[in-house]
Amino acid sequence: MSTPFPFTAVVGQDDLRLALLLNAVSPAVGGVLVRGEKGTAKSTAVRALSALVPEVPVVPGCRFSCDPESPDPACPDGPHEPGAGVQRPARMVELPVGASEDRLVGALDIERALSEGVKAFEPGLLADAHRGILYVDEVNLLHDHLVDLLLDAAAMGASYVEREGVSVRHASKFLLVGTMNPEEGELRPQLLDRFGLTVEVAASREPDQRVEVVRRRLAYDDDPAGFAARWADEEAAVRARIVAARELLPSVRLGDGALRQIAATCAAFEVDGMRADIVMARTATALAAWAGRTDVLAEDVRQAALLALPHRRRRNPFDAPGLDEDKLDETLEEFGGQGEGDDDPDPDGPGGGGGQPPSEGPEPEGGDTGARPEAGEGDEPQPSGAGSGEQQAARAAEPFRTKVLSVPGLGEGAAGRRSRARTEHGRTTGARRPRGALTKLHLAATVQAAAPHQRARGRSGRGLVVRRDDLRQATREGREGNLVLFVVDASGSMAARQRMSAVKGAVLSLLLDAYQRRDKVGLVTFRGSAADVALPPTSSVDAAAARLESLPTGGRTPLAAGLLKAHDVLRVERLRDPARRALVVVVTDGRATGGPEPVALAGRAARLFAAEGVASVVVDCESGPVRLGLAGQLAGELGGTAVTLDELRADSIAGLVKEVQGNSRRAA
Repeated sequence: MSTPFPFTAVVGQDDLRLALLLNAVSPAVGGVLVRGEKGTAKSTAVRALSALVPEVPVVPGCRFSCDPESPDPACPDGPHEPGAGVQRPARMVELPVGASEDRLVGALDIERALSEGVKAFEPGLLADAHRGILYVDEVNLLHDHLVDLLLDAAAMGASYVEREGVSVRHASKFLLVGTMNPEEGELRPQLLDRFGLTVEVAASREPDQRVEVVRRRLAYDDDPAGFAARWADEEAAVRARIVAARELLPSVRLGDGALRQIAATCAAFEVDGMRADIVMARTATALAAWAGRTDVLAEDVRQAALLALPHRRRRNPFDAPGLDEDKLDETLEEFGGQGEGDDDPDPDGPGGGGGQPPSEGPEPEGGDTGARPEAGEGDEPQPSGAGSGEQQAARAAEPFRTKVLSVPGLGEGAAGRRSRARTEHGRTTGARRPRGALTKLHLAATVQAAAPHQRARGRSGRGLVVRRDDLRQATREGREGNLVLFVVDASGSMAARQRMSAVKGAVLSLLLDAYQRRDKVGLVTFRGSAADVALPPTSSVDAAAARLESLPTGGRTPLAAGLLKAHDVLRVERLRDPARRALVVVVTDGRATGGPEPVALAGRAARLFAAEGVASVVVDCESGPVRLGLAGQLAGELGGTAVTLDELRADSIAGLVKEVQGNSRRAA
């Protein structure tokens, strides 16, 4: 077993370390979501935490980690009589983003269940994580069906496995810790709310600290055991402090003054529901215990708010997480000052600065920690020929709910909510022989396959004699996520500020729809005499919204260049992810004025999409009393449909779902 990097050797990242330690003191806080760019010690710090968490007593031989003092009465390995147990280290179980449902919740032996009535159950990761830590790296990339199972277990404290009337239940209470890079997309709101705390991490820009990161990482890589031994005393001190804080925790008083501050803060920031109030109360109590106090102070409430509220105040996917600290201070001052305590803790003592031992940390993954330009930061790439006609970027109009644009046919891409697809989850449409492990039994088809052979197999009792060849897998139809590639005309013909504002508002609305439907998005813009990939295909609609906001306009309309650039993007993406189908959304008035024979060249470029059966829709931005209908002609050459900005609104024709038509549909 490899030696983990010591927790106390992590450089900086005070908020991250404090949030993890508070959960070690009080698991009721509800876990931690760590957001940040790659190479910022997210995974290193989380994996190092497990060495500091106190050991847990378990029933000997129980695969579900039952507490010997109060064993689960429904434990599949039970019943257990209360009594002495054995101590073992708390587990940290990692959930891979590509895990199967059976790997997460466990698997039943369906063949034995049908033929013998035996609940032969192989525990999954939720059983392994009971009374420990469940860690999900890149949690924002977790498939929806696994997210649903995690939500159920987190809400009920138990995991259920049900197959065709056969049911197994076991306790599953765990500390949920997730890490994510926001560039790859956001979390579903339901799962986001399940994390008690959240922290933002970034690589230090201080040269001395970065030098120390590299020095410690190299020392660890050269001799992991020796490096860990040099930090053993610091690790032991933090481990002892966690134990002491756990023992002190029941004695910590959360007075009415502190409770009033907590309630006022949650109300002031308009967070949804009451979970934020409860998490803040538990976090403030854990902070006091970690500092060695029995009273919760205003500074505990303030720190709890900074950790528990940022991810709960996002009103839409394009809002950056965070709190207005001036508003927070005003609210705390208005509602009670310092709460119940009279004395400030010594800022240099155990209560100050999170109380961690002086330590610094590693660059975890060995990646580049240099400065990374943020989405929308710096100058927008300027296509040649933009010239002096360029205008300042217009602000997007208010987004609205759009009609559903879907890809025709039946796909097999990643789970999502846009187009029809064969999936592991959804309504049952038929049955087939299983390829590999059986995951979803089609009971009627299985019985039908086994029935003709019962006499030959010597059936004598009531049970059905079922063999492996009889089992049938249910085929299901659900929804998939697509690649929605926006091709946006940013030329002078679109540059009227009121008009471009409406266009950006429409694209922003489609981006919001793509976020909700779990799509990947890309953005190609064209103006002057060239086209640019403003955003390569990504799961981060936030990045696409930022690039759209800063998009300048002006120059000629190289429509053909925009279409050809989009075609190249699709070709490359098809090699990377062949199962994900594309939907091309061209936002233009249909004019083509850039380059030689612009109209004919644009037509030939459009017919490339039609020949390959790429689903497309043209958002017609033409305005004024006289309309040329060029966008409609473009849609015809693409083999798609055209909608105006007004028709794009979902409330323009109530309940209409617009299917994007193509000359060639991909057969199921």
